[in-house]
Amino acid sequence: MILPLLLSAAAAAAPGFQDTAALDRAVAAFTAQPIGALGGARAPVDPRLRLATCPMVAMSWRTDAHDAVVVACAGPSWRIFVPVLAPPRAAPAAAPALQPTAAVPAAPVIRRGDPVTIEAGSDGFSITRDGVAMGDAAPGARLMVKVDDTPRPVQAVAVAAGRATLPGWPE
Repeated sequence: MILPLLLSAAAAAAPGFQDTAALDRAVAAFTAQPIGALGGARAPVDPRLRLATCPMVAMSWRTDAHDAVVVACAGPSWRIFVPVLAPPRAAPAAAPALQPTAAVPAAPVIRRGDPVTIEAGSDGFSITRDGVAMGDAAPGARLMVKVDDTPRPVQAVAVAAGRATLPGWPE
């Protein structure tokens, strides 16, 4: 939209520089709202701006959100953005509550009867024991491992195929 009539009188009043008050009036006419009103400019154009006088100013919205007016001059070339007080956006509709879904169990990496090496250790020492898995286990799941020279099975945490660690020990 071009507003030459609003700016022509102002151009004569301030030789050399664009009249910012005339720009304010042009933005108010473009938005159909006064400065500070909802849908209008947030504040007046800064009067300290030293824009070259423009014989014909073009105005457009910066985006479809109408959050700023672009005031541009083709010759001499300059462009400013005037922020607009946009109406508050409606809150997005609440998404329907999602029903909890059952976790998909991970595939077992250790199966009943598989040979398993139980590893535990930290800086400076490590211990390993060989045994046989007494059940199936996915990574991170606990299982019982029968170690040959112990009367009771040992609880372990599956790490990978054929590998486990003791509960509380890092991989």
